[in-house]
Amino acid sequence: MTLTAIQTGKSTRKAKGHGHLRRGEILKAAERIFLRDGYQGATIRKIAEEVGVSSTALYMHFRDKDEMLLEIVEGVITTLSEASAEIAARPLDAVIRVRLIAESYIEFGFDNPNAYWLVYGSGGEMISQRHARVSQMSARCFERFRATVGELEADGRIAVGSTDLAAQIIWSACHGLVSLRICRPNLAWESQEDLMRGLLDSVLTGLLAG
Repeated sequence: MTLTAIQTGKSTRKAKGHGHLRRGEILKAAERIFLRDGYQGATIRKIAEEVGVSSTALYMHFRDKDEMLLEIVEGVITTLSEASAEIAARPLDAVIRVRLIAESYIEFGFDNPNAYWLVYGSGGEMISQRHARVSQMSARCFERFRATVGELEADGRIAVGSTDLAAQIIWSACHGLVSLRICRPNLAWESQEDLMRGLLDSVLTGLLAG
């Protein structure tokens, strides 16, 4: 599997000691290193070189690389969870809310491929095994989406299977689209908007009654 698309976009290096290095800049650099070299191959030295500062400067912000990876993963899940919560609370038809939550998930993946792949691709399983909190956060995020899909079943609007099946099918379709778009950047892809619209139109039409 090629990760060419998510290994690009390296930031311009700063002169060592130039200004205050924000945590966000370090985390973006760490994303690229984790993806390029894997967890074992990523070192504080490599991350420091990526942003053009000393290793000592990084230790002022993070205890170790594990803390960096954990913050990246928790940040992604929190962002998706907060977006889902806001959409789920809107006074809209459940079908519209399900679609909007799915769209927010896909759009985040398109806009943040490095972070997305660390959570739902190469790094997700490893960090979940090391930190139970991440697994719990991820489960709560999915449960909010599942509960919204459950409103459709309660109204008799799911044509195939149950809430669990419908929610898992929609989530899997979204993940498949984002993952393929990230890992196969050289295919002659249609526009991201058309891909997202076509996918959700097809999936929701197949799952919904009437």
